Amino acid sequence: MKHAYNVYEDRCPTRLVLDRLADKWALLILDRLEDGPVRFNHLRRDIKGISQKVLSQTLKKLERDGLISRTVFPTVPVTVEYALTPLGLTLTETVSALAHWAERNMDAVLAAQASYDAASGAR
Repeated sequence: MKHAYNVYEDRCPTRLVLDRLADKWALLILDRLEDGPVRFNHLRRDIKGISQKVLSQTLKKLERDGLISRTVFPTVPVTVEYALTPLGLTLTETVSALAHWAERNMDAVLAAQASYDAASGAR
């Protein structure tokens, strides 16, 4: 099947989307939103190590790409929720597989790194 875009071309706009999806924070946000809408501060608490600034920037980029939606509720203080859009929902299986692959295979990756480092140091 031919596509209008070719990810292997250096000026293809798909590379911008791949760059976004390859970002660890974007993956973690998308994975966290799989179960439904989440408030900003809840995301910040759930995703350890992300700063408020990076969370805000990443959410804006994901919203611009059409992967998440932002809903503002007129409460005091204002409540903001983020949710996956229909387009974002098409990524849930892929994002979850990638994020949780790392959890399941971390011991093997660490062992491979140690083996590589030991062999590199012996040269």
